[in-house]
Amino acid sequence: MIFILIFFICFLASTAGAICGIGGGVIIKPVLDALGIMDVTTISFLSGCTVLSMTTYSVIRSKLSGSSKIQQKTGLPLAIGAAVGGVAGKYLFQFIRSLSPDPNRVGAIQAVCLLIVTLGTLLYTLKKSQIRTLTVTNYWICTAIGLILGILSSFLGIGGGPINLVVLFYFFSMDTKTAAENSLYIILFSQIASLLSSVVTNSIPAFSINILILMAIGGITGGIAGRMCNKKIDNRRVDQLFIGLMIIMILINIYNIYKYI
Repeated sequence: MIFILIFFICFLASTAGAICGIGGGVIIKPVLDALGIMDVTTISFLSGCTVLSMTTYSVIRSKLSGSSKIQQKTGLPLAIGAAVGGVAGKYLFQFIRSLSPDPNRVGAIQAVCLLIVTLGTLLYTLKKSQIRTLTVTNYWICTAIGLILGILSSFLGIGGGPINLVVLFYFFSMDTKTAAENSLYIILFSQIASLLSSVVTNSIPAFSINILILMAIGGITGGIAGRMCNKKIDNRRVDQLFIGLMIIMILINIYNIYKYI
């Protein structure tokens, strides 16, 4: 029963993540934290792997179909910065975990950070029509922005989540669907780097390989479903789904903070 529940969480989260460009980890991580199925370190790692499987499929499928909206001039330096940030975020997670033997301390810190990110993202999304955006093209500024995104996504175990979209909206004046696709591209690089860092430093937590396979399948099938849905709905519907998800995530993170503290 637990395996079926985990699969559907990953599938639904990845479907929504592929539609909105948030990767799915921002849903998977706090939901599994709330259920208490595994410890926070294992959840962070498996959530990242699930997001990686979904984004790999989505980005490759988009490239092969010729419908890619990835803007290489800004997308590549963002992705490179995110890759470096993915490694840095992994070290930050390990450092904070080493400060306390209590795993709940890390979970609480992650939940607080996620709450701040999702709340800020929701407020920006509701007001974005009134906010004047930028069009950043400088290579090094793009790389620095990607670095910050990579650190946050890796440390929080969410892949990239809503903060990617806010950054792409504000700094690059992208519409919702273009931002979603570029967000998945950034997430792909940060998660590859984060996974390689875990392998090199031998910091992969203990877990059942069956759960990893199940979550990866949920991520990929969710990515397939999300791409199909994304083609059939307009930007307004994507925004509405995104806002609904942020409200749900805010409530779950408030519960997780209470639970861990």
